[in-house]
Amino acid sequence: MNFLENLDPIYFRIFFFIIVSFIIYFVIKKVLDYLYPVLYNRNRWYLAKKGGRFLTLIGIVILFLVVFGDRFSNMATIVGLTGTGLAFALREVIVSFAGWIAIMFGDFFKVGDRVLLGGIKGDVINLGAVRTTLMEIGDWVGGDQYNGRIVRVSNSFIFTQPVYNYSADFSYVWDEIKVPVRFGSDTEKVRKILLETACEYIGDISNDAKNQWTMMRRRFQVENTKLEPQVFLVFDDNFIELSLRYLVRFDERRIIRDQLSTRILEELNKYPNQIEIASETVEVTVQKMKEQHNNSMGNEI
Repeated sequence: MNFLENLDPIYFRIFFFIIVSFIIYFVIKKVLDYLYPVLYNRNRWYLAKKGGRFLTLIGIVILFLVVFGDRFSNMATIVGLTGTGLAFALREVIVSFAGWIAIMFGDFFKVGDRVLLGGIKGDVINLGAVRTTLMEIGDWVGGDQYNGRIVRVSNSFIFTQPVYNYSADFSYVWDEIKVPVRFGSDTEKVRKILLETACEYIGDISNDAKNQWTMMRRRFQVENTKLEPQVFLVFDDNFIELSLRYLVRFDERRIIRDQLSTRILEELNKYPNQIEIASETVEVTVQKMKEQHNNSMGNEI
Protein backbone atom coordinates (compact mmCIF):
# COMPACT_ATOMS: atom_id res chain seq x y z
CA MET A 1 0.00 0.00 0.00
CA ASN A 2 2.92 2.42 0.71
CA PHE A 3 4.07 1.86 -2.85
CA LEU A 4 0.63 2.76 -4.17
CA GLU A 5 0.43 5.89 -2.01
CA ASN A 6 3.66 7.14 -3.54
CA LEU A 7 2.22 6.79 -7.05
CA ASP A 8 1.45 10.47 -7.35
CA PRO A 9 0.43 12.31 -9.52
CA ILE A 10 -2.65 10.46 -10.75
CA TYR A 11 -1.34 9.55 -14.20
CA PHE A 12 1.19 7.21 -12.61
CA ARG A 13 -1.69 5.33 -11.05
CA ILE A 14 -3.49 5.22 -14.37
CA PHE A 15 -0.36 3.87 -16.06
CA PHE A 16 0.04 1.25 -13.32
CA PHE A 17 -3.63 0.25 -13.60
CA ILE A 18 -3.40 -0.21 -17.40
CA ILE A 19 -0.20 -2.26 -17.25
CA VAL A 20 -1.45 -4.61 -14.50
CA SER A 21 -4.84 -4.99 -16.27
CA PHE A 22 -3.08 -6.18 -19.42
CA ILE A 23 -0.99 -8.58 -17.33
CA ILE A 24 -4.14 -10.07 -15.73
CA TYR A 25 -5.75 -10.45 -19.15
CA PHE A 26 -2.77 -12.15 -20.79
CA VAL A 27 -2.07 -14.45 -17.81
CA ILE A 28 -5.65 -15.80 -17.81
CA LYS A 29 -5.59 -16.10 -21.62
CA LYS A 30 -2.33 -18.08 -21.54
CA VAL A 31 -3.70 -20.41 -18.86
CA LEU A 32 -6.83 -21.07 -20.94
CA ASP A 33 -4.76 -21.67 -24.09
CA TYR A 34 -2.61 -24.14 -22.17
CA LEU A 35 -5.66 -26.01 -20.87
CA TYR A 36 -7.56 -25.86 -24.19
CA PRO A 37 -6.84 -29.47 -25.37
CA VAL A 38 -8.01 -30.98 -22.08
CA LEU A 39 -11.04 -28.72 -21.73
CA TYR A 40 -12.11 -29.22 -25.33
CA ASN A 41 -11.97 -33.01 -25.12
CA ARG A 42 -14.11 -32.92 -21.97
CA ASN A 43 -16.66 -30.48 -23.48
CA ARG A 44 -15.72 -27.86 -20.88
CA TRP A 45 -14.07 -25.28 -23.13
CA TYR A 46 -17.08 -23.00 -23.50
CA LEU A 47 -17.67 -22.87 -19.74
CA ALA A 48 -13.95 -22.29 -19.08
CA LYS A 49 -13.83 -19.46 -21.62
CA LYS A 50 -16.81 -17.75 -19.99
CA GLY A 51 -15.30 -18.26 -16.55
CA GLY A 52 -11.98 -16.79 -17.72
CA ARG A 53 -13.68 -13.64 -18.95
CA PHE A 54 -15.57 -13.34 -15.68
CA LEU A 55 -12.36 -13.72 -13.64
CA THR A 56 -10.63 -11.13 -15.81
CA LEU A 57 -13.43 -8.65 -15.19
CA ILE A 58 -13.43 -9.30 -11.44
CA GLY A 59 -9.63 -8.95 -11.28
CA ILE A 60 -9.67 -5.61 -13.10
CA VAL A 61 -12.46 -4.28 -10.85
CA ILE A 62 -10.55 -5.29 -7.71
CA LEU A 63 -7.38 -3.70 -9.10
CA PHE A 64 -9.28 -0.48 -9.79
CA LEU A 65 -10.59 -0.35 -6.22
CA VAL A 66 -7.10 -0.99 -4.79
CA VAL A 67 -5.40 1.67 -6.95
CA PHE A 68 -8.07 4.38 -6.82
CA GLY A 69 -10.03 3.43 -3.68
CA ASP A 70 -8.62 6.23 -1.52
CA ARG A 71 -9.84 8.80 -4.03
CA PHE A 72 -13.45 7.86 -3.33
CA SER A 73 -13.30 7.60 0.47
CA ASN A 74 -15.28 10.82 0.90
CA MET A 75 -17.92 9.76 -1.56
CA ALA A 76 -19.14 6.66 0.27
CA THR A 77 -22.60 8.08 0.92
CA ILE A 78 -23.05 9.24 -2.67
CA VAL A 79 -21.87 5.93 -4.02
CA GLY A 80 -24.22 4.07 -1.67
CA LEU A 81 -27.25 6.08 -2.73
CA THR A 82 -26.28 5.82 -6.37
CA GLY A 83 -25.86 2.06 -6.02
CA THR A 84 -29.31 1.72 -4.47
CA GLY A 85 -30.89 3.66 -7.31
CA LEU A 86 -29.07 1.64 -9.94
CA ALA A 87 -30.04 -1.61 -8.26
CA PHE A 88 -33.71 -0.63 -8.42
CA ALA A 89 -33.49 0.63 -12.02
CA LEU A 90 -31.54 -2.42 -13.18
CA ARG A 91 -33.37 -5.05 -11.13
CA GLU A 92 -34.27 -7.04 -14.25
CA VAL A 93 -30.64 -7.07 -15.36
CA ILE A 94 -29.52 -8.09 -11.86
CA VAL A 95 -32.05 -10.94 -11.74
CA SER A 96 -30.95 -12.03 -15.24
CA PHE A 97 -27.32 -12.04 -14.10
CA ALA A 98 -28.29 -14.12 -11.07
CA GLY A 99 -30.09 -16.46 -13.47
CA TRP A 100 -26.91 -16.76 -15.54
CA ILE A 101 -24.97 -17.80 -12.43
CA ALA A 102 -27.69 -20.36 -11.62
CA ILE A 103 -27.53 -21.73 -15.18
CA MET A 104 -23.74 -21.95 -15.22
CA PHE A 105 -23.46 -23.74 -11.88
CA GLY A 106 -26.94 -25.24 -11.38
CA ASP A 107 -26.85 -27.86 -14.14
CA PHE A 108 -30.02 -26.60 -15.82
CA PHE A 109 -28.63 -26.82 -19.35
CA LYS A 110 -25.48 -26.08 -21.34
CA VAL A 111 -24.54 -24.97 -24.83
CA GLY A 112 -25.68 -27.59 -27.34
CA ASP A 113 -28.68 -28.81 -25.32
CA ARG A 114 -32.16 -28.78 -26.84
CA VAL A 115 -34.52 -26.95 -24.49
CA LEU A 116 -37.93 -25.35 -24.20
CA LEU A 117 -37.69 -21.97 -22.46
CA GLY A 118 -40.59 -19.60 -22.05
CA GLY A 119 -42.52 -21.32 -24.83
CA ILE A 120 -39.53 -21.15 -27.21
CA LYS A 121 -38.02 -24.47 -28.34
CA GLY A 122 -34.51 -24.62 -29.74
CA ASP A 123 -30.85 -25.49 -29.33
CA VAL A 124 -28.76 -23.39 -26.94
CA ILE A 125 -26.00 -21.68 -28.94
CA ASN A 126 -24.81 -19.09 -26.41
CA LEU A 127 -25.07 -18.39 -22.67
CA GLY A 128 -24.78 -14.67 -22.06
CA ALA A 129 -24.67 -12.92 -18.69
CA VAL A 130 -28.14 -11.47 -19.33
CA ARG A 131 -29.71 -13.56 -22.11
CA THR A 132 -29.61 -17.11 -23.43
CA THR A 133 -29.51 -17.43 -27.22
CA LEU A 134 -31.44 -20.20 -28.98
CA MET A 135 -31.54 -21.43 -32.56
CA GLU A 136 -35.31 -21.87 -32.78
CA ILE A 137 -37.02 -25.10 -33.82
CA GLY A 138 -40.53 -25.61 -35.14
CA ASP A 139 -43.19 -22.86 -35.33
CA TRP A 140 -44.04 -22.73 -39.06
CA VAL A 141 -41.59 -25.59 -39.75
CA GLY A 142 -42.91 -29.07 -39.03
CA GLY A 143 -40.88 -31.45 -36.93
CA ASP A 144 -37.78 -30.83 -34.84
CA GLN A 145 -35.87 -28.80 -37.40
CA TYR A 146 -34.47 -25.26 -37.43
CA ASN A 147 -36.62 -22.49 -38.86
CA GLY A 148 -33.71 -20.03 -39.11
CA ARG A 149 -34.68 -17.63 -36.33
CA ILE A 150 -32.31 -16.82 -33.47
CA VAL A 151 -34.13 -16.07 -30.22
CA ARG A 152 -32.68 -14.43 -27.11
CA VAL A 153 -34.45 -15.25 -23.85
CA SER A 154 -33.85 -13.34 -20.60
CA ASN A 155 -32.06 -15.46 -17.98
CA SER A 156 -34.54 -14.30 -15.33
CA PHE A 157 -36.99 -16.96 -16.61
CA ILE A 158 -34.98 -19.56 -14.68
CA PHE A 159 -36.67 -18.42 -11.45
CA THR A 160 -40.24 -18.11 -12.74
CA GLN A 161 -40.83 -20.70 -15.49
CA PRO A 162 -40.20 -24.42 -15.98
CA VAL A 163 -37.15 -25.47 -18.00
CA TYR A 164 -37.59 -28.41 -20.39
CA ASN A 165 -34.34 -30.10 -21.42
CA TYR A 166 -34.49 -32.73 -24.16
CA SER A 167 -30.84 -33.79 -24.01
CA ALA A 168 -29.50 -33.51 -20.45
CA ASP A 169 -28.55 -36.80 -18.71
CA PHE A 170 -30.73 -38.79 -21.15
CA SER A 171 -30.37 -37.74 -24.79
CA TYR A 172 -33.29 -39.84 -26.04
CA VAL A 173 -37.03 -39.25 -26.26
CA TRP A 174 -39.93 -41.61 -26.86
CA ASP A 175 -41.90 -41.28 -30.07
CA GLU A 176 -44.89 -43.12 -31.50
CA ILE A 177 -46.16 -44.10 -34.94
CA LYS A 178 -49.86 -45.04 -35.13
CA VAL A 179 -51.14 -47.44 -37.78
CA PRO A 180 -54.94 -47.80 -38.21
CA VAL A 181 -56.22 -51.00 -39.87
CA ARG A 182 -59.70 -52.23 -40.69
CA PHE A 183 -61.48 -54.89 -38.66
CA GLY A 184 -60.63 -58.33 -40.00
CA SER A 185 -57.00 -57.43 -40.73
CA ASP A 186 -54.23 -59.66 -39.40
CA THR A 187 -53.21 -57.58 -36.38
CA GLU A 188 -50.50 -60.03 -35.32
CA LYS A 189 -48.89 -59.62 -38.71
CA VAL A 190 -49.00 -55.83 -38.33
CA ARG A 191 -47.52 -56.08 -34.84
CA LYS A 192 -44.68 -58.25 -36.14
CA ILE A 193 -43.92 -55.83 -39.00
CA LEU A 194 -43.83 -52.85 -36.64
CA LEU A 195 -41.49 -54.51 -34.15
CA GLU A 196 -39.12 -55.96 -36.77
CA THR A 197 -38.89 -52.64 -38.60
CA ALA A 198 -38.22 -50.73 -35.39
CA CYS A 199 -35.51 -53.15 -34.28
CA GLU A 200 -33.90 -52.96 -37.70
CA TYR A 201 -33.57 -49.17 -37.61
CA ILE A 202 -32.99 -48.44 -33.94
CA GLY A 203 -31.54 -51.67 -32.57
CA ASP A 204 -28.15 -50.09 -31.82
CA ILE A 205 -29.81 -47.14 -30.12
CA SER A 206 -31.16 -49.31 -27.33
CA ASN A 207 -27.67 -50.24 -26.10
CA ASP A 208 -26.52 -46.64 -25.73
CA ALA A 209 -29.88 -45.65 -24.26
CA LYS A 210 -29.58 -48.39 -21.63
CA ASN A 211 -26.20 -47.06 -20.52
CA GLN A 212 -27.52 -43.52 -20.24
CA TRP A 213 -30.65 -44.70 -18.42
CA THR A 214 -28.53 -46.62 -15.92
CA MET A 215 -26.41 -43.54 -15.23
CA MET A 216 -29.52 -41.39 -14.82
CA ARG A 217 -31.07 -43.83 -12.33
CA ARG A 218 -27.94 -43.50 -10.20
CA ARG A 219 -28.51 -39.77 -10.05
CA PHE A 220 -32.32 -39.52 -9.85
CA GLN A 221 -35.10 -41.53 -8.26
CA VAL A 222 -36.50 -42.91 -11.51
CA GLU A 223 -38.28 -46.22 -11.90
CA ASN A 224 -36.91 -48.68 -14.42
CA THR A 225 -38.75 -48.89 -17.72
CA LYS A 226 -38.61 -50.86 -20.93
CA LEU A 227 -36.42 -49.21 -23.55
CA GLU A 228 -37.01 -51.69 -26.39
CA PRO A 229 -39.67 -50.96 -29.05
CA GLN A 230 -43.22 -51.84 -28.02
CA VAL A 231 -46.55 -52.12 -29.85
CA PHE A 232 -49.92 -51.36 -28.22
CA LEU A 233 -53.35 -52.14 -29.67
CA VAL A 234 -56.63 -50.28 -29.14
CA PHE A 235 -59.86 -50.15 -31.14
CA ASP A 236 -63.03 -48.11 -31.42
CA ASP A 237 -66.13 -48.02 -33.65
CA ASN A 238 -64.11 -47.13 -36.75
CA PHE A 239 -60.92 -49.20 -36.83
CA ILE A 240 -58.15 -50.99 -34.94
CA GLU A 241 -55.13 -48.86 -34.07
CA LEU A 242 -51.65 -50.21 -33.37
CA SER A 243 -49.11 -47.78 -31.86
CA LEU A 244 -45.36 -48.35 -32.19
CA ARG A 245 -43.48 -46.82 -29.25
CA TYR A 246 -39.72 -46.46 -29.68
CA LEU A 247 -36.70 -44.50 -28.50
CA VAL A 248 -34.88 -42.02 -30.71
CA ARG A 249 -32.21 -39.38 -30.21
CA PHE A 250 -33.68 -35.94 -29.59
CA ASP A 251 -32.08 -34.54 -32.77
CA GLU A 252 -33.07 -37.43 -35.08
CA ARG A 253 -36.78 -37.80 -34.33
CA ARG A 254 -38.11 -36.57 -37.66
CA ILE A 255 -35.53 -38.46 -39.73
CA ILE A 256 -36.15 -41.78 -37.96
CA ARG A 257 -39.93 -41.29 -38.12
CA ASP A 258 -39.69 -40.77 -41.89
CA GLN A 259 -37.52 -43.87 -42.36
CA LEU A 260 -39.72 -46.04 -40.16
CA SER A 261 -42.97 -44.81 -41.74
CA THR A 262 -41.67 -45.43 -45.27
CA ARG A 263 -40.47 -48.93 -44.47
CA ILE A 264 -43.62 -49.86 -42.52
CA LEU A 265 -45.84 -48.74 -45.39
CA GLU A 266 -43.78 -50.78 -47.86
CA GLU A 267 -44.09 -53.88 -45.69
CA LEU A 268 -47.84 -53.46 -45.11
CA ASN A 269 -48.48 -53.09 -48.85
CA LYS A 270 -46.98 -56.55 -49.40
CA TYR A 271 -50.04 -58.14 -47.76
CA PRO A 272 -53.11 -56.50 -49.35
CA ASN A 273 -55.30 -59.54 -48.63
CA GLN A 274 -54.35 -59.72 -44.96
CA ILE A 275 -53.89 -56.08 -43.99
CA GLU A 276 -56.04 -53.14 -45.03
CA ILE A 277 -55.17 -49.61 -43.90
CA ALA A 278 -58.19 -47.88 -42.40
CA SER A 279 -59.42 -44.31 -42.23
CA GLU A 280 -62.33 -42.73 -40.46
CA THR A 281 -65.23 -42.57 -42.93
CA VAL A 282 -68.91 -41.71 -42.85
CA GLU A 283 -71.15 -44.03 -44.91
CA VAL A 284 -74.52 -42.81 -46.22
CA THR A 285 -76.75 -45.41 -47.93
CA VAL A 286 -78.80 -44.63 -51.03
CA GLN A 287 -81.97 -46.06 -49.41
CA LYS A 288 -81.72 -43.63 -46.50
CA MET A 289 -81.30 -40.71 -48.88
CA LYS A 290 -84.43 -41.79 -50.82
CA GLU A 291 -86.47 -42.00 -47.63
CA GLN A 292 -85.37 -38.54 -46.59
CA HIS A 293 -86.26 -37.20 -50.05
CA ASN A 294 -89.76 -38.78 -49.97
CA ASN A 295 -90.41 -37.43 -46.50
CA SER A 296 -89.49 -33.93 -47.61
CA MET A 297 -91.78 -34.21 -50.65
CA GLY A 298 -94.66 -35.40 -48.48
CA ASN A 299 -94.26 -32.46 -46.14
CA GLU A 300 -94.45 -30.05 -49.03
CA ILE A 301 -97.73 -31.63 -50.27
